[in-house]
Amino acid sequence: MNLHFSVWLFATWAAVLCASAAPAADKKPNVIIILADDVGYGEFGFQGNKQIPTPNIDSIAKNGVRFTNGYIAATYCSPCRAGLMTGRYPTRFGHEFNGGGPKGQLNGFGLSVNEKTIADRLKALGYATACVGKWHLDGGPKFIATARGFDEFYGTVANKPFFNPPNFIDTRISPEITPVKDDNFYTTDAYAARAVDWLSKQQGKPFFLYLPFNAQHAPLQATQKYRERFPNIQDEKRHTFAAMMSAMDDAVGAVLNQVKKMGQEDNTLIFFFSDNGGPTPQTTSSNFPLRGLKATTLEGGTRIPFSMQWKGHIPPGMTFDYPIQNLDILPTAVTAAGGTVDASWKLDGVDLMPYLSGKIKNPPHEVLYWRFGEQWAIRKGDWKLCANRIDGVKNVKLFNLKEDIGEAKDLSEKEPEKVKELRTIWERWNSEQAKPSWGPA
Repeated sequence: MNLHFSVWLFATWAAVLCASAAPAADKKPNVIIILADDVGYGEFGFQGNKQIPTPNIDSIAKNGVRFTNGYIAATYCSPCRAGLMTGRYPTRFGHEFNGGGPKGQLNGFGLSVNEKTIADRLKALGYATACVGKWHLDGGPKFIATARGFDEFYGTVANKPFFNPPNFIDTRISPEITPVKDDNFYTTDAYAARAVDWLSKQQGKPFFLYLPFNAQHAPLQATQKYRERFPNIQDEKRHTFAAMMSAMDDAVGAVLNQVKKMGQEDNTLIFFFSDNGGPTPQTTSSNFPLRGLKATTLEGGTRIPFSMQWKGHIPPGMTFDYPIQNLDILPTAVTAAGGTVDASWKLDGVDLMPYLSGKIKNPPHEVLYWRFGEQWAIRKGDWKLCANRIDGVKNVKLFNLKEDIGEAKDLSEKEPEKVKELRTIWERWNSEQAKPSWGPA
């Protein structure tokens, strides 16, 4: 379904539902954000992967909208999450890299305390809030999820293994890090169980669940239960990857089923996306048909699987082709919740609903920007100017993404004026960004 037909269908479909939806117009929707880790653009069934069934994850796109040009505002784990939480480019406040340095992740390398999170915004609107999964914005007292607007946190503070993670916190027990010592504990399954348990306790007020899985991040680890589902995949690395994907799909299914059981399916706004492109050699993640991978500013590092569901508000099976990004989630959720996005917040994201409904005909973003150390990129319309480590950061290249999604044909010599235009725009934006608060880990 193309963009124009989708918009027409939305308008027709919305008119039919208008009368029946009116009584619930003032009801605040629940919000769920599900984040996958290091999954490439070409994975998941709704992105065309036929090797690894993901029916539960696919259902979000089937029941709502698939963004063909969904982006993240960073190309690495922690900066992506910083952007998601704030609705702002993480480079604006120095969060350019993962936490690092001689003292490690737990000593001040977290999301700036000067920034308000989506949990802060929704909690102020009367929401119950919980984070279940990989936080990766520091675990110190000032930075832990429960200090950043969440009522409850259950998960790891950074990248950790799926079995017996050492940097684990369950705030129902203690805000302190307590290593898991249980050989039957598998993070993906445990996150599903806690998310379902927390949801089952939500009564009388809207809820916000942030569910960031550590799947499919390395190390590749899976239980025998999920391995047995893929007897025909001979490559050991790919076999484990498939098992992990299947576990995550089951976990998503458990959450979706709980929402349905609670009678909240039509009143819940659900986002699903990945934090960056896949690190293909390390995990087998496919970024097809894109070039590049995690930690690069090529499309394979920045364009990700992205879908959104809100039954009764977004028609099923919609496809949206204009570029959007993870920074849009905060203003979309806050506005849906009846809040007002204040100009003083200085957000870079926008409320997506007027664009999805066709009320606003223009693209949500005229320009998108990236900076990751010496690497950088800018997309304006179909044009992209990119400095990346694969081609060499000094070898700035120009691509037309409409004609060349794989960024194979450099047009910089043929279109020098376009190069000059885009570089000038990017440098103006870059002058507004903060210096990195720390170097790469």
